[in-house]
Amino acid sequence: MTTTHVEVQKIGELVRRHQECFERLRQEIARVIVGQEELLRKMLVGLLANGHILLEGVPGLAKTTAVSSLARAVDTRFQRIQFTPDLLPADILGTLVFQPKDGTFAVKKGPIFSNLVLADEINRAPAKVQSALLEAMQERQVTIGETTFPLAEPFLVLGTQNPIEQEGTYPLPEAQVDRFMLKLVVDYPNQTEERQILDRMATQHGIPQVETVMQPEQILEARAILDEIYIDDKIKDYIVALVHATRRPKEFKLELADWIEYGASPRATIYLASGAKAVAFLAGRGYVTPQDVKDIAPDVLRHRVNISYEAEAEEKTSDDIVRHVLDHVEVP
Repeated sequence: MTTTHVEVQKIGELVRRHQECFERLRQEIARVIVGQEELLRKMLVGLLANGHILLEGVPGLAKTTAVSSLARAVDTRFQRIQFTPDLLPADILGTLVFQPKDGTFAVKKGPIFSNLVLADEINRAPAKVQSALLEAMQERQVTIGETTFPLAEPFLVLGTQNPIEQEGTYPLPEAQVDRFMLKLVVDYPNQTEERQILDRMATQHGIPQVETVMQPEQILEARAILDEIYIDDKIKDYIVALVHATRRPKEFKLELADWIEYGASPRATIYLASGAKAVAFLAGRGYVTPQDVKDIAPDVLRHRVNISYEAEAEEKTSDDIVRHVLDHVEVP
């Protein structure tokens, strides 16, 4: 056996030991959320890979319930911020409060100073409020007045938005959208799942209570192991090729140039690698496969590929473009 092979085996054993607590976490949330297995798995990917998540879906698909259940299942601080048109940046970050007794200003911290933050209906607040999240999401710190405060780890923003109702909403700034590691599209349950929802929820008891099954320290330990998961140079090249194919499709003999306004940013490259490692971790493996990359790629790329007017005219979406790229870029 080569040294690399032995190391990968050791990492695999370490992964399998720590993966069990994430499986318990998934099962606990699944007591409340019927179906939506992909949503739950990708939420755990974001939690593992230290990446913020944007959930998009029509009302009633349990987006908010899924986030709240995740927060309850992890023994950590949780804040829900309901985004509205009259929200101010200080309502999120905090502000300086004047103290008449001694003539000084004291810092009153806002709800962003938590571990899991639900930004509910994030597209209902104007751009100045949405931009208040930029420093917190990227640098994981908040500046109030002249003082900068670090945010406690783990820190995760989970935003929800409704794609069909446009009245009273504001498009998210590109800079903020790019800070979300994943954009998860939440779809309707199938008939079997909806029957289970009916049986489980249509009672006076309502939603079952979620038990706490994970400590924040377990998340941080798992993230340290995630860094050790092996990713081959050929897979790294494959990740870079996927991202570059969204920017310069002609170099990859893809007829997509007229459909793409802007390709994915370098954050996509970083998040594809860390997301693929998280997928491998949840599968109990100490190494990344090309399928892990393909598994997470639509969620990492769909909100980073800006489509052109020509694509809209032909009713093409960013998902269509990402799917075409994944189908045609050579897999190692």
